[in-house]
Amino acid sequence: MDLGLILSIIAIVILLVLSAFFSGSETAFTAASKVRLLAREKEGNKRAGLVNRIRDEKDRMIGALLLGNNLVNILASALATSVLMKMFGDAGVFIATITMTVLVLVFAEVLPKTYAFHNAESMAMRISPIIRMVIIIFAPITEAVTWVVRLVLKLFGVNVLGAGVGSHIELLRGTIEMHEGVERETQDQRAMLRSILDLVEVDVEEIMIHRKNVVMINVEQSMDKIVEEILNSKHTRIPLWIDNPDNIVGVMHAKELLRELMDVGGDVGNIDISRISMDPWFIPENTNLYDQLQAFRERKAHFAIVVDEYGSFMGVVTLEDILEEIVGDIDDEHDKEMSGVRKLSNGSFIMDGTVTIRDLNREFDWGLPDEEYATIAGLVLFESQMIPDIGQSFRFHNFQIDIVRKQRNQITLLRVTPP
Repeated sequence: MDLGLILSIIAIVILLVLSAFFSGSETAFTAASKVRLLAREKEGNKRAGLVNRIRDEKDRMIGALLLGNNLVNILASALATSVLMKMFGDAGVFIATITMTVLVLVFAEVLPKTYAFHNAESMAMRISPIIRMVIIIFAPITEAVTWVVRLVLKLFGVNVLGAGVGSHIELLRGTIEMHEGVERETQDQRAMLRSILDLVEVDVEEIMIHRKNVVMINVEQSMDKIVEEILNSKHTRIPLWIDNPDNIVGVMHAKELLRELMDVGGDVGNIDISRISMDPWFIPENTNLYDQLQAFRERKAHFAIVVDEYGSFMGVVTLEDILEEIVGDIDDEHDKEMSGVRKLSNGSFIMDGTVTIRDLNREFDWGLPDEEYATIAGLVLFESQMIPDIGQSFRFHNFQIDIVRKQRNQITLLRVTPP
């Protein structure tokens, strides 16, 4: 075997190794987790930062790697064809095609890509300085190729500049849905993470305590009666009104009342309710939960009065209400588990019409829509486009819903059977 033939074989082997390098590099850089690399970069890993900067120029990175890969593959195939034609004549073309196809497929594609896929971050960080140099060397060619490609696609009406641009929120939601683990724990964790992202999309009117369920006190009553109602209430903050419930003049904190009782020596008649009550804080009903949470933090407040566009009293919202949207119900000694819902032995649920769709979705992972309504009764009214009678049954979103009780035009109790 002459020296030229030996050098050609060595060159083919080197080219196959380079092909494997380019193939594996492409997979490593595209499969590496951006989240984990970003975390390592913040920890001070310079290689992780270099990988992130290379990935930010994805067009140039892919172009350089594909250019290098195709260049070495074509060169290796040409050399192999030349060598085998010298050995076998015209049949060498066929032999070279079969041989190089197998070698490239196994050793330059499948093997390096498989390894890179399972070791993406570590491999990407190890080879990042080399890839950076490759990108710089091939930059003029890749830029020219990219320009030609975009020009050709533009002729066919395809604009690649805006292609593939997606919402980071959508990507994050998809990542949350992929989270797996112990069934109940994972369900709670997914619900919590989804709720954090939903804060900006949910208005306070969807989670507020409706005015019909708000405990309020008429300050025109005798002081003995006011003190009795406050001390008997399970709430620590209670709105105060004069003349009519829409005219809210203050908010009483039970602790302030107890402190005042001590200051006056227990003499209820000496309590000045206007002095110890807080000024009411009114907020519009369309305030989203994220903004309201920030406002609670800035004001160091826990309680707000919700009003509509005409200034009419709609209900109240508390810091706890918003936190419950994130972590689920925060039960205390006065609360019942999943208030207003009772599970039957046959798998159905008896529930109040005021139970919110968001609470049901979080508790049971149902996925009922809540864009047009907030409560389970609202779902029935919206979907049926009518005021149903007791005993009527409906099937909405694969759920069987039976009307058990209603008061005038308000649905107060339903039986819900999930699919």
